[in-house]
Amino acid sequence: MGRTLPLLAVLFALLALWLGYTGAMQWRDTQLANGIESARDNATRLVQTAFSGQTIQMKQRLASESVQSAMASGDADAVSKRVQHGWAGVDNVQVYPATLDAAYADPGAFGYSKLALLEAGLKQSEPVARVVKDGKQTRFGVAASSALGVVYASLPLEQLTGGFDSVVVPSRAYLALRQGNFNVRERGNTALSDGAEVLAHAVGDTGLRVAAALPESTAAVMGLGAVASLVAAVVFALLAIVSLLIARGGLRLPALRRGTADPADEESPTLSESLQREPLPVVATEKKSPGNTEAPSERKQVNVDPGIFRAYDIRGIVGTTLDVDVAELIGQAIGTVMQQQDLTDIVVGRDGRLSGPDLVGGLIQGLRKAGRNVIDIGMAPTPVAYFAAYHLRTGSSVAVTGSHNPPDYNGFKIVIGGETLSGDAITDLYRRIEQRELHQAREPGSLQHRDIGADYVQRIADDVQLERPLKVVVDAGNGVAGDLAPQLLEAIGAEVIPLYCEVDGTFPNHHPDPSEPHNLEDLIQTVKRFDADLGLAFDGDGDRLGVVTRDGEIIFPDRLLMLFAADVLERNPGALVIFDVKCTGKLQGWILRHGGTPMMWKTGHSLIKSKMRETGAELAGEMSGHFFFQERWYGFDDGLYSAARLLEILAARSETPSQVLEALPNGISTPEIKVPVNEGTPHAVVERFVESAQFEGARISTIDGLRADWDDGWGLLRASNTTPILVLRFEADSQQALERIQDDFRAHLKTVAPDLVATF
Repeated sequence: MGRTLPLLAVLFALLALWLGYTGAMQWRDTQLANGIESARDNATRLVQTAFSGQTIQMKQRLASESVQSAMASGDADAVSKRVQHGWAGVDNVQVYPATLDAAYADPGAFGYSKLALLEAGLKQSEPVARVVKDGKQTRFGVAASSALGVVYASLPLEQLTGGFDSVVVPSRAYLALRQGNFNVRERGNTALSDGAEVLAHAVGDTGLRVAAALPESTAAVMGLGAVASLVAAVVFALLAIVSLLIARGGLRLPALRRGTADPADEESPTLSESLQREPLPVVATEKKSPGNTEAPSERKQVNVDPGIFRAYDIRGIVGTTLDVDVAELIGQAIGTVMQQQDLTDIVVGRDGRLSGPDLVGGLIQGLRKAGRNVIDIGMAPTPVAYFAAYHLRTGSSVAVTGSHNPPDYNGFKIVIGGETLSGDAITDLYRRIEQRELHQAREPGSLQHRDIGADYVQRIADDVQLERPLKVVVDAGNGVAGDLAPQLLEAIGAEVIPLYCEVDGTFPNHHPDPSEPHNLEDLIQTVKRFDADLGLAFDGDGDRLGVVTRDGEIIFPDRLLMLFAADVLERNPGALVIFDVKCTGKLQGWILRHGGTPMMWKTGHSLIKSKMRETGAELAGEMSGHFFFQERWYGFDDGLYSAARLLEILAARSETPSQVLEALPNGISTPEIKVPVNEGTPHAVVERFVESAQFEGARISTIDGLRADWDDGWGLLRASNTTPILVLRFEADSQQALERIQDDFRAHLKTVAPDLVATF
């Protein structure tokens, strides 16, 4: 003991120092996290107050008697002066006519963001405000409609950011006020900016958000928290002191007495005798599910709605069926599937919805809990997340997106090991969550942040360059493609006019769904106003494409697929081209005439991608605007890449883009007709429709709903797998044939669902 006790004392002292240091660092990290969260929340509140104060000022001034009197007389200069008078901080107030001719004459010099604010001000009943580029300066602008057009007030940024600038920010942390991808203000350690979206909070519905980031936290020793580590350090320090005292004789151990045993001790039973008299009690153990390593006490009860697990992805309403806790369980379920497939790394990205940062935080927490290493690429279009899985060689990705759904929706598009999850693979995630078959690693997975946008643009620009410049209007619908799409198209040689390219998760201008014709009205007008060659529209997460010509004609995606197919088949004779059941009946003959092999398949981006992997198809497309290029690309649906390929084809032709597109075969067709049905019943209606269908002379396909093809046209009825609606579409060679087919479908639908109001 004289030799071993000093060594034990040294060991105990080292353990005490290690645990004490990590405990102190963890305590410091906790205080830092509390400090930055407090700063973020205070900044959010102060910015919201400043924002609301300025919009209220505009509303009150426009309602004043003096301003109303000037408006009644049509005196725009008087309106400007009276609105500005006494408004603290306002540099300039201008009144623009509703036509905005002066702004559109040179929008580059005027400022696209300022122009977008004025357009929004004309459309909204209440004043709107944004950070804009006004000339060469960044300003805080407020706009509101009036009898004379739109009134615009320009204020210094300090009028918006004064409260943000006053908040105390810990020096090692990072805080930023952001609008889209633009940093209005940054404070603290800017090296942490790439990872700040995880802790971001939206500033109400202003389109602004306060992002925050912390440095990497100190790793826990044996899973101990700060307090437990400090307590353990004290215990080991005491053990070290006691060991040294004993070794130096300052503390004696009780002596072992030999030969003088107490008679009572001689009568005490040995251990063997004790066990024979009274065996040790058997302790019951809980049997766990094979994949679940969580202790029962650690399980948090979270109600998960099975209805969010849909055919192509996971999608729900934030605050109702989807929240941070649900996102964490989904992340852990995904991580469990990856663990069983021996996959370790995964990319996570998100669109511009206000709920995105919180859901990403929960998702990442769940993935790391399952031991997966996460690469967070921040706010990026869904196809960029797919690209990152290839580029960073992870093979797996999750895009947190509500796609084209309303702002209060969000969801998850999941790729594991190169395969997009759909159908049973999606519902299997719910089963794992419900049955708690969730893997929990001994140590959490790592987290790193990467910006992959520049690599994505470079990869495409290295392959696609236009033979001649084309002028295009890009309408991102305030979706996440708004930042990257103009960069990409300019990089391949196009002249880009941005429309609603400011990322705003409230989608203030129109719904980001290019499959709906009314969402393309502003794009059509802007193309005409600028005499552009083409108009391009993207959905909320950038994986779908819409196109309009200079003449205002909407080119439906099935006709675009004809153009893509002819191009791909020139280099790949006999290649397979897949299209969904909603596409034109003229597509099959077109593909055959161009030397290709056509295949009709079920609707759904994940289902199409799965079929492409199975068949080796070079190209696929859906009526919804998803296009999948295997030739020269990776086979996933990508609206931005599809736009680049489209411009490449059009720039190589001698005709104008409108002439090329309008020459594509076309029939008399309807857009997608959507008939609302009570939740849970669309598939039942379709099943009854299919079972009793009798369409004389038609070729019937039931791979996805029911499609009936006649020689002069066709009709389709299917159930949407994302929303509670029936989807119908019709096409014919003549108006008379179209009406006949619609009448047949309408009559049959009424027999199987008499309470359903068919609006077609």
